[in-house]
Amino acid sequence: MMTKDDRNEGLAAAAMSADDRRSFDRYDVIWSVDCVAEDTFLYASITNISEMGIFVKTLDPLSVGTKLLMHFSPPGYEPFKLRGVVAWVNLLRSGGDNPNPGMGVRFVELSLPDRERLVQVIRTIAYLRNPD
Repeated sequence: MMTKDDRNEGLAAAAMSADDRRSFDRYDVIWSVDCVAEDTFLYASITNISEMGIFVKTLDPLSVGTKLLMHFSPPGYEPFKLRGVVAWVNLLRSGGDNPNPGMGVRFVELSLPDRERLVQVIRTIAYLRNPD
């Protein structure tokens, strides 16, 4: 049964424009991620990350609105165990004209300590890639 919070999260994801999704810098990475959604277990790769979410490269993306529990370990950091919701999907098209199938996952229900750790990891990636 869908709760009021579920409906609100779904509406927020649907209302999010491309500009909103791009309001946080994204950084290319290649990290393994385990995604668990009710009766589905998906082992895939994160190909980019921002403070707002991740892109999970997979040939079998889950449906928009699917809630996930994700486990991933950035090199040199303690593992993350975060919740997310599938915000958008990029399906594999016949003919191979889509080289990047997968799903955009927005972080939800982040605790303050997890948010701070996530921001620290992303800032480190940004610094290492763009040293001044």
